[in-house]
Parts: sequence; C-alpha cells; structure tokens
Amino acid sequence: MSAHEEYYVPEASYWPIVGCFGLLGLGLGGGGYLQGMGWGIPVLLAGAVLTIAMTAGWFADVIRERRAGLYSPQVGRSFRWGMIWFIVSEVMFFGAFFGALFYVRIFSVPWLGGDDPATSRFLWDSVVLSWPTAGPGLADLDFTPMGAWGLPAVNTLILLTSGLTIAIAHHAIRLGQRTRVAVFLAATVVLGVIFLGIQVYEYGHAWQDLGLRLDTGIYGSIFYLLTGFHGLHVLVGVITLAVILGRVLAGHFTADNHFGFEAAAWYWHFVDVVWLGLFVFVYVL
Repeated sequence: MSAHEEYYVPEASYWPIVGCFGLLGLGLGGGGYLQGMGWGIPVLLAGAVLTIAMTAGWFADVIRERRAGLYSPQVGRSFRWGMIWFIVSEVMFFGAFFGALFYVRIFSVPWLGGDDPATSRFLWDSVVLSWPTAGPGLADLDFTPMGAWGLPAVNTLILLTSGLTIAIAHHAIRLGQRTRVAVFLAATVVLGVIFLGIQVYEYGHAWQDLGLRLDTGIYGSIFYLLTGFHGLHVLVGVITLAVILGRVLAGHFTADNHFGFEAAAWYWHFVDVVWLGLFVFVYVL
C-alpha cells in the first residue's frame, strides 16, 4: 500500500451482535423443531428474521460506504480476500457432509454388512446391507431412492445453464455493456428460481410417493442434509443476484469497479460446482 493511501475503518456496528443472536435462534430453533419441541418454530422464525435484518442492514451500510467513495484500493483487496476465504470455508462445510457420505458408503455399510466379521457379528449379526440403505436397524422401511435421470438431471442442466449466463454477464460488465449484463443476470436469477421450484416439487414427490423422509435412516438424513443445504445456498445466491441486478440497473457498477458483482458470480459458480458433486455422488452413484 502506498504511503498516501488511507484504509477506511468504519464506525462501531451493532450488526455483528444482531447476527450472533440470529444464528443462535436458527440453530436452537431448528434443533428444537427436529426434537419435537413446541418452541422450535417460533425461535427458528425469530432467528431467521434477525439474520435477514442483519444481512440486509449490514450490506446496505457497505453499499452506502462504497457509493460515498470511502473505500481505497486496499479495502477492495481486503474484500476479495474475504470472499475467497468465505468460499474456502464453504468448501470445508460441504466437504464435511461429503466426507460423512463417503465414510458411510465405503466403510460403515460394508463393515456392518459382513466385510468386517468382528464388527458385523458383534453389532448386527447376519445383517445384509448395500447402498442405498436406511441402516441395519431400519431394514424394514419401505422407501425408493431418488433417481438421477428425471428431475435431478433437468435441474443439473438448469444450473449449468445459469453458470453460463452469469459468465456472459460477467464478461459483459467488463466491457461496460450494462444492458447485456442486466439481461443475462436476470436470466440467471430466473433459472435459479426455476431450480428451487423443481427442488421443492422433488421434495414433495420424495416425501409423499417414495417414502423418503428425514427419518428414513442414514440415506434419508444424508439426502436431505446435502440437497437441503445446497438449496439454501441457491436461495441465498438468487437473492444476492437479484440485489446485484437492482444495483446494475441503478448504475452502481462500472467496467473497472464491480466487485459486488464479481463476488456474487464467484459464489454462484461455487454453488454450481457443489451441485455437480451432489448429482454424481448422491443421485447417480
């Protein structure tokens, strides 16, 4: 950083503490709901309201500061590194869930099914398991695994197409073509909404017709855990891209200064890559 370049330090903010209570409410309320507690849903909703308010308020402050010209180039570099590390943390987040899936499929199920005589004999003697399974204690559950080549394949095509449209919009913003940016960014938002709509329909079909629920043993838990968290990330991405679209229409970005757009595009590409992993390891294999 050059000697004359100043680093903007914002005033103290109450948004972090609001976010802490919001996330606490989400975790506590979600856990309470899954345990059948009556207070689970109210606490979950309160946490969601606080989290949404924190996100909207904090990002509004950042946009105002950016529009006021308070940020130096060094602040821009800090934003980029912050977004990079955020995506790295998200990779670790999904990596833990994929790791659980691999451990169950490659180690636990074969061990309990007889590949490891000591484990199978002392824990579940004579049980026969193969993936997908609800687990040795739920062998009588009647459920049908979600197939890959129906709605999931359609959703994969939709999300890959959205990755192409956001890439075109990214290229256009570097050229200063605001109308083209708006068109392809709007297309990305629409494709994201369609993806979510199909996933909601898929969940209803799985729950009602396939007998695939959260309590369908290890398979049901992993299926909804991975696809549900990914769907949440798609929802966040769609909302973010919609806000960025509004900013594009308002003329907030230029060909040389558009990190807000870039951050949203990076996040959306990450969501695309995670879905490809989900499609292969949850639906296909």
